[in-house]
Amino acid sequence: MTSDVSTFRATVPVLQVARKRSSTTILSMSSRQLFMPLIKVQTSIANPDSAQVTDLLKHLSAALAKHTRKPEAYVMTAFESSVPMTFGGTTDPTCYIEIKSVGSMTPDQTKLMSQDFCQQIQQSLDVPVDRIYIEFADAKGYMWGWNGTTFG
Repeated sequence: MTSDVSTFRATVPVLQVARKRSSTTILSMSSRQLFMPLIKVQTSIANPDSAQVTDLLKHLSAALAKHTRKPEAYVMTAFESSVPMTFGGTTDPTCYIEIKSVGSMTPDQTKLMSQDFCQQIQQSLDVPVDRIYIEFADAKGYMWGWNGTTFG
């Protein structure tokens, strides 16, 4: 049973040992820990079209749910335009993206997300992909609150 638990922890990091009865270990998964993906976009682009921003946020929400394998019902998106920013010493259009999720993102996931989100930002906002930074952060469940409690 121990090797099975290790396997599950490697693929589903939120699997927890709930309690132990005699020699039988009972496993449970806290559904609250499965959720909480967030993507926040900050850009120097001034006043983009609101319909364009809405379409972008909807696409990013669906894509983040797909990439993290989490329900879109728990995905949050945020967008902030007209942020004074420089990149490489210039004020040419640029973008900073934060992606946070309870659990752990793998190197393969973050690489695919970087490709996908950079491409989408370039298409939607005309920001060159080489002027986009993305910060990926794994969050501990107890460090994020929702609905009067935390995810941990």
